[in-house]
Amino acid sequence: MLVITCPYCQEAREEEEFSYAGEAYIARPAVPEEADDATWGDYVFHRKNPRGWHWEQWQHVAGCRKVFAVKRHTVTYEIAGSWTLADGKALYLKEQA
Repeated sequence: MLVITCPYCQEAREEEEFSYAGEAYIARPAVPEEADDATWGDYVFHRKNPRGWHWEQWQHVAGCRKVFAVKRHTVTYEIAGSWTLADGKALYLKEQA
């Protein structure tokens, strides 16, 4: 069982209080009107699914109901931390550079 800390409520709670909301920080097509079917297919259906550290979105459904970012190891289930989407994106972009 995961124990996740909501960055808004500032409380560590069990996984049952949260809902997984998918991979975080997926780049949407820059000009949606000009994107072809293959580009939309990649955006909607293709995910990284890495072995190791991964940025995810979670929603605190039994609490504040806000969505936030979590960095979690997909093999060990270790959680490095949780952040608001804006704060997490800054860290995510640093890692990608």
